[in-house]
Amino acid sequence: MNEELHALFVADQADRSDHPAYDTNEYQQLRERDAQRRQRVSELIAEGQLTASDDYFHAALIFQHGETPEDIWQAHELAQRSVELGATQSMGNNNSPWLVTASLDRWLMYQGKPQKYGTQFVPDGKRWRLWDIDPTTTDTERTANHVPPLQKLLQQAERYTQKLGQPSRENAPEWMKEALERWEREDA
Repeated sequence: MNEELHALFVADQADRSDHPAYDTNEYQQLRERDAQRRQRVSELIAEGQLTASDDYFHAALIFQHGETPEDIWQAHELAQRSVELGATQSMGNNNSPWLVTASLDRWLMYQGKPQKYGTQFVPDGKRWRLWDIDPTTTDTERTANHVPPLQKLLQQAERYTQKLGQPSRENAPEWMKEALERWEREDA
């Protein structure tokens, strides 16, 4: 396992142990640190420094916290490579298959498209909700891809609503603003 990459991964996770509120200075500083980590991971990839399943998982999770569809697609490809290389023990269990699924869902979401499985939750100004989901995806498919059934995901959204606040919409990305407007029209 690449020790520098592991340290970047640990820093990424530590930044999320007490996640700052959106639209705060602390949040902007977190996003800057995320960008710096992605830059260094890109350099390590270019240098051929990723060799083990854990390396690819660590890199994938860092890119999963990216800001563009390209960042998230990179996360997806890295997570797939982690799975191809075998089980990873990062974070105490084998999370690479879940990250393949979550990165695909986030990549679709960042393009304003419905997610496939239901791993992505967003605030809509009133509550937390699942980002739109492809209605043809079954609970059998979710389970096969390390995602709970839809009913459990909806319950998770309710728990988020109880636990988490609603961030400002002001600096939301365009794909999110478009969804918020659509959901408001649907709720009217």
